[in-house]
Amino acid sequence: MTTIQHISTSRRIKDRVVQGLVYLAFAAAVVPLVSVLWLVISNGLARFDLEFLTHSMNGIGARDAHGGAYHAIIGTLTQVLLAGVISVPIGLFTAIYLVEYGNNGRLSRAISFFVDVMTGIPSVVAGLFVFAFWILFLGFEYSGWAGALALSILMMPTVVRSAEEMLRLVPNDLREASYALGVAKWRTIVKVVLPTAFTGIVTGVMLAVARVAGETAPLLMTVFFTNSINHDPFSGPQMGLPLFVFDQAARPNDTAVDRAWTGALTLILIVMLLNLVARLIAWWRSPARAR
Repeated sequence: MTTIQHISTSRRIKDRVVQGLVYLAFAAAVVPLVSVLWLVISNGLARFDLEFLTHSMNGIGARDAHGGAYHAIIGTLTQVLLAGVISVPIGLFTAIYLVEYGNNGRLSRAISFFVDVMTGIPSVVAGLFVFAFWILFLGFEYSGWAGALALSILMMPTVVRSAEEMLRLVPNDLREASYALGVAKWRTIVKVVLPTAFTGIVTGVMLAVARVAGETAPLLMTVFFTNSINHDPFSGPQMGLPLFVFDQAARPNDTAVDRAWTGALTLILIVMLLNLVARLIAWWRSPARAR
């Protein structure tokens, strides 16, 4: 009886120790996140007003307290949208091939290898590639489109891997039931596999968007700086919010630093809003709700 009590006490002690370590790890992960959010919100609210969201920096002096990031907001939304238009179809089709058609063949293994390599590529390398090929070699000008090309390179591996994992989670019984009814494979993928994995695919796309929305290095070499509003991503420099924050934070005055904090807050809110919209779409299109 004493031995059993000793074992029970030892297990409880070990359980408490492991539980404490889990809580400690949770705090170590959450405290930096909360502190960063608190710092950005507390410093960014000072200039977070209608003027900041609806005006650009065109004609605003370095020490002027006015001006805003409208031109940078337009640039970021445009560039991320174009990067998504490029990377999401390519990444999704690649994932479909790897899961449904690859059969662990030589080509699928080569694709998986290069996707893994692209996952570890630093963002500055993607920017240098587009700068060297698109701007120097082909002779095109700095533009939002060039920035979108660089961002799409960073988005693709995240989209491929997340979509691949979601497609692999779809039960084979669903596929086999569809095949048993005489449905073609491509139609099974479109009507059965993709709708089942839709929620996870949307989540993966939003992870990719969050991955690239705050990138500065690729935009430095492809988009360049401008204080003017440019709605055309295919012509001329187009500002982005990461560049706006970088530019304002480097200026040696408090008004510019305040604008940098507000720009960072705006970028966080945009990413959060996009995630909310994506989750609403995923909920609306989920198979569970359809039933």
